[in-house]
Amino acid sequence: MTGRWLPLASLIAVGLLLALAVSTAALPWIMPEHDAAARRLAAIAIFAASYVALAIGKVPGLSIDRAGVALVGACLMVASGVVPLQEAYQAVDLQTITLLLGMMIVVANLRISGFFALVNAWVARRVHRPLLLLAAIVAVSGVFSAFLVNDAICLVMAPLVLELTLGQKRNPVPYLLAVAMASNVGSTATITGNPQNMMIGSFSRIPYPQFAAALAPVALVGLLLTVALLAVLHRSELRGGVQDARVPRLRINHVLMIRALTATALVVALFFAGQPPAKAAIIVGALLLLTRRVKSARVYAEIDWSLLLMFAGLFIIVAGAERELLTPQVVEAVGQLHLATIPVLSLVTAFLSNLVSNVPAVLLLKPFVAALPDQDRAWLVIAMASTLAGNFTVLGSIANLIVVEKAARRGVVIGFWDYFRVGGPLTALTLLVGTFWLMWR
Repeated sequence: MTGRWLPLASLIAVGLLLALAVSTAALPWIMPEHDAAARRLAAIAIFAASYVALAIGKVPGLSIDRAGVALVGACLMVASGVVPLQEAYQAVDLQTITLLLGMMIVVANLRISGFFALVNAWVARRVHRPLLLLAAIVAVSGVFSAFLVNDAICLVMAPLVLELTLGQKRNPVPYLLAVAMASNVGSTATITGNPQNMMIGSFSRIPYPQFAAALAPVALVGLLLTVALLAVLHRSELRGGVQDARVPRLRINHVLMIRALTATALVVALFFAGQPPAKAAIIVGALLLLTRRVKSARVYAEIDWSLLLMFAGLFIIVAGAERELLTPQVVEAVGQLHLATIPVLSLVTAFLSNLVSNVPAVLLLKPFVAALPDQDRAWLVIAMASTLAGNFTVLGSIANLIVVEKAARRGVVIGFWDYFRVGGPLTALTLLVGTFWLMWR
C-alpha cells in the first residue's frame, strides 16, 4: 500500500514546493503596496526551501540534484526582486570559482597521465601487511587532498582502492572508509584542500602559508587518529598478510605525467610564495591545456561542472537572505551565542555543517564573522570544524558520498552504521584536537 501511495505523495510534495516557490517569487508583483514585506517573505521561503532541498540532496519526485536546486533558488531570488540581477552577478565569488576550476584542471591532468594508478601500483607491490596498507591509503589520500581538493582525490582513489582490495580478496570497506575520512581530514590543512576552505581563503585573505601553519598540525594528528580508529574498529580485517595483488597493465603517458607533476609543484610553490591562489591555479591550469597529447575535451570531462554551478547558485541565495533577513536584531541575537569563543564557534559550525552541509554552513556564518574581534582566528575555526564535521556521518560531505557511490557500483555496500561507528568518534576526537590547538596556539 505504501509503495502505491509514494508516487502520489511525491507529486503532491513537488507541487506544493513549486507553488510555494513561484507564489513567493511573484509576491512583490502581486502586492506592490507591501513590496518590502513581500520581498522578505519571498526571501524566507526561497532560502528555506533551497536549504532543505540541499540538505536532503534532492526534491522528491524530481530528477534534480544539488546544483539544479541551487540554480533554481538563485533564479527565484532574482525573479522575486530580492536580489537585483546586477547584484546577483556581484554576489558570485569568482575567486573561489576560479581557484576550484584551476585545481580541477591540474588534477584532471594527473589522473589522465596515469599518475594515481602508478602510485596505487607502487603501494600494491611493496606493502605486504594490512595495517601498512591501511596507513598507506590514509597517507596518500590525506596528503594529496591537502593540496588537490578532496572531492577530486576521492573520485580518483576510490576505484583504485576497490580494485586493489578486491584483487587481494580483502574486505574493501575499511580501506574505502580510509579514503573518505583521510581525504576530509587531510583537506583541513590548506586553502586548496576542499571547496569550503577555498571560500574561506577568498573571504578572509589569510595567506596560504599562515593558513597551512595553523591547520596542518591538526590534519596530521587527525590522519594518525584515522589510522588508529580504523585499526581498532576493524582489527579482524587487519589480521594476517596481504596477498600479492594482480596489478593490471598500466597506461602511463610519461610526458604528460612529467608536465602535470611539474605544474603541481609549481602551483603549490606559488601558493607558499604568496601569490593569490586563484591566479596561480588558473594560470597553471590553463598552461596545461597547451598540449598536442590530450584533447581539451577529455580534460573538461574530468571537471565537476555541477559543483561550480552549485557554488554560483549558493552565493546568490545567501546574498538574498543577507539582504532581506540579516537585520540588526538577528545579528544581536546571534551575537548572544558568544561565537567569539572558539569552542562555541567550533560546535555551531560542526552542527550547521551536518545540518545543511559544510559549504552552505560557511556561507551562513560569513555575515557573523565580520562582528567578531579576531576574524582570522574565527575563519580558521570555521575551516577546521566545517571540514572535520564532514566525517560525522556518510552524508556529511560530498567526498563521503563519492566513495559510497563508487563502492556501490562494484557491489560493495557501506551502510550508515558502517560509516558512523568510525566517523562519529573520529569527528569528536579531531574536533577536540582542532579546538584546543586553535585555543592555545
